[in-house]
Amino acid sequence: MNKSKRQLIVIAGPTASGKTALAIRLAQFFQTEIISTDSRQFYREMKIGTAAPSEEELLAAPHHFIGNLSIHDYYNVSLYEQQALEKLNQLFKNKSIAIAVGGSGMYIDALCHGIDDLPNADENIRANLIAEFEKQGITFLQEEVKRLDPDFYSVVDSKNPKRLQRALEVIYATGKTYSSQRTQSKKIRDFEIQYFFIEPERSSLYKRIDARVDQMIENGLIDEAKKLFEYRSLNALNTVGYKELFSFMEGKISLDQAIIDIKTHSRRYAKRQFTWFKRFDEYQWHSPSEIEKIILAQFSSKMDFLT
Repeated sequence: MNKSKRQLIVIAGPTASGKTALAIRLAQFFQTEIISTDSRQFYREMKIGTAAPSEEELLAAPHHFIGNLSIHDYYNVSLYEQQALEKLNQLFKNKSIAIAVGGSGMYIDALCHGIDDLPNADENIRANLIAEFEKQGITFLQEEVKRLDPDFYSVVDSKNPKRLQRALEVIYATGKTYSSQRTQSKKIRDFEIQYFFIEPERSSLYKRIDARVDQMIENGLIDEAKKLFEYRSLNALNTVGYKELFSFMEGKISLDQAIIDIKTHSRRYAKRQFTWFKRFDEYQWHSPSEIEKIILAQFSSKMDFLT
């Protein structure tokens, strides 16, 4: 297939905005497959709390990078870039269009633009950092990054231990600041990319988030969290929906308060997603009611050319 004809449609948006349903409809229309860029949905043990696609949704359109990992597996954005590109190249042998969907900005960036070639982590360094994090909490990671690389600390999500830990791994291994080793140069992909962001009205989105959390509880999120409680120190589980229930199970808060906190933290996460994607000019922002027809209008006219 002519590489110039290959197209990747990126569907981004905040949590609970309807990305999965839209991606499935588009995949069915274009008779293609979906690459997930949602880093929380990689883990098979966390189906309910991450709102992973249901079995019915997975059957409706082929998905990749859903439940492909265990919470015990080591994984990073560099491995994702490599594996996702390999999967895309396989799809493009028979497909002209592929769909990428998710709300994890760093993973979308890795797929579309690549990431810097930073050194792999030393296992001893990683183990020591994990031990310090478990003993002192995220404050330790924050203070270390702020002390050793204030430039990076000024732009990183300081509440994300994975990002802080990765920066410290590189700093400790190389003796250089993390920010000085991030070239942020974009890699050239051999396929065209169109970027779309679902922009729901905020009050409507927050109602959807609250309703989704209630549905998760009804679907068994508490039992899912109980099964994972003993592994709560793992990075994969330091995420909204689980850490609040772990606090409940540790006797720190009531169950009602945990559910309230999940809703509050989910709304805050959505706000951070808006902030992340607003930095990029390539995205077309559309309301949920219009985005599907806009995408179909733009791509349907290309179908004869692409096939």
